[in-house]
Amino acid sequence: MNRKWLYLLVPIILLIAGVYLWKPAQPDNLYANAPADQVASLQAFRENYPPAHQKTDGKDWEYLAIGEGSETVLFLHGMTGSYDIWWQQIEVLKESYRVIAVTYPAANSLVEMEAGVLAILEQEGVTNFHVVGTSLGGYFTQYLVSKHPDRITSAVFSNTFPPNDIIKEKNGTTGAAIPYLPEWLVMDVLRGSFETGIYTASGNDKMTLAFLNEISYGQMRKAQVAGRYKCVVEKFDPTADTTIPLLIIEASNDPLVEETLRERLKSTYPQAKVITVDNGHFPYIAEPEFYTQQLMNFWKSQ
Repeated sequence: MNRKWLYLLVPIILLIAGVYLWKPAQPDNLYANAPADQVASLQAFRENYPPAHQKTDGKDWEYLAIGEGSETVLFLHGMTGSYDIWWQQIEVLKESYRVIAVTYPAANSLVEMEAGVLAILEQEGVTNFHVVGTSLGGYFTQYLVSKHPDRITSAVFSNTFPPNDIIKEKNGTTGAAIPYLPEWLVMDVLRGSFETGIYTASGNDKMTLAFLNEISYGQMRKAQVAGRYKCVVEKFDPTADTTIPLLIIEASNDPLVEETLRERLKSTYPQAKVITVDNGHFPYIAEPEFYTQQLMNFWKSQ
């Protein structure tokens, strides 16, 4: 190669690599505007209950299992989440239930997610369980209900959608591009959606915004975002079993689940009880006492 072209090419390669690999530092004051009592409770929760790990098919699953109740509740988070996003529910429910909450690794299919969750349940000696899933977790919950109806005591589909083509039609180009984009750009786009959509729909709940922003600064990687998107658009046949108690929790102003999908979810599961809130996609953070009480009321009514 001509030496002149080499001199030109090397800086360009270094510039591209620098742009692609650049990693912004997490701000020190993410929780500065969040309610002090909620922030303190989250910090105490993390200190008191460090997660365990389960390796399945080469993927490291982080999870928490606490409580001594005779019944088990499994919590499944959404596209942007982790096991401790449910800390406010877990703190209350651990007094009466065995509670398990997981963080999805970079799983690329619902089958991979199923394998990881079942391995955790086996490790913890759990056969039957209540399951609460939100957004992607609510979609995954529907999948588990369709595959393991004999093991599920009840199911909650929260802020979620049934199998559909709408999400892929609207987001297919972006979803396909995620693996090829710089990680900082993927996370920056997510943070923009937190600020402009999720935050306002939550009633400007500062704890919701802070928690999601924290996840985007290193706790969640691009590979997890890409894998979770694949799971969101993967199709399966919903269960025809009408004997499992079902609860749908929806938000009238959910910025991530449009009305068409909310209505389709209810028509897919006409036997489900429905609770409608008006504080966006993360009501379990913004209104934790109300959300937890609805879960407890649902289980007590069975």
